[in-house]
Amino acid sequence: MGSKVYFTREITPQAVVRLYHELGIELPGRVAVKVHSGEKGNQNFLHPEFWKPMVEEVHGTIVECNTAYGDATAGVRDHTESHLKLMDEHGWTKYFPVDLMDAEGPDVVWPVLNGRVLKENRLGRHIENYDSMLVLAHFKGHPAGGYGGALKQLAIGCASRAGKALIHSGGRTDDRFETWKLHADNTVFPEAMADAASSVTAHFKGKIAFINVMKNLSVDCDCCAVAEDPCMRDIGILASLDPVAIDQACIDLVSGSDDPGREHFMERVNSRNGIHTIEAAAALGMGQREYELIER
Repeated sequence: MGSKVYFTREITPQAVVRLYHELGIELPGRVAVKVHSGEKGNQNFLHPEFWKPMVEEVHGTIVECNTAYGDATAGVRDHTESHLKLMDEHGWTKYFPVDLMDAEGPDVVWPVLNGRVLKENRLGRHIENYDSMLVLAHFKGHPAGGYGGALKQLAIGCASRAGKALIHSGGRTDDRFETWKLHADNTVFPEAMADAASSVTAHFKGKIAFINVMKNLSVDCDCCAVAEDPCMRDIGILASLDPVAIDQACIDLVSGSDDPGREHFMERVNSRNGIHTIEAAAALGMGQREYELIER
């Protein structure tokens, strides 16, 4: 039998909390709550009001890291000052303590055991201030990775700017301006994502949980300042202790849908070899692709 993945078609803040309790886990100590805070101009990200009851339930701190944009027109989250200003504009600081984990250096370096591409991962140093982690992912498409879910939040989401550059370049550079010239192909990049993600799950083993919300299903990520509008109707909320199973279940819910936007969404996933991230993460022992979907 595969990993348990809980699912509800109700998309409300209260349903997020309810599904979390189905997991039967109590996250200890200081809880890092990883979200996507949304790029300036993005219309699809999930706002803090939606996550508020869940974050309060675990008494968590919202954590993010700076981006590795090499183009000044790509967004404002690549520098601490402008990133924090945007998080304030988006309302995160109104409701929660917010920690930009790589606001000060040096990065922490964690080993990647049995990594196919990376042997180490570089992360915002504040990540070591937390005892457990709750990963709140807005499931959607992504221009480079095909899709964004729990595994992307662990990988790109927790990496520092240098760590993001290493992942995007397949370990060839930690320079964010060079990484876009050396961007890894769609086999190496998903494998580097899985490698980086595995270091985070290893660190928080037994003290990490995942919630994916399938709402505002655009082919573009919340990191896009100019994003395509959603192409599919909302599907629901999923919760699991297995990041591989939860992302696989989301992909299956999309591909098994009769929504007319399904082909457009899956073209984005498949053209970027997005499912290979799931394959590579499973091969690293992060979880399993087999799952039991339990509807609540």
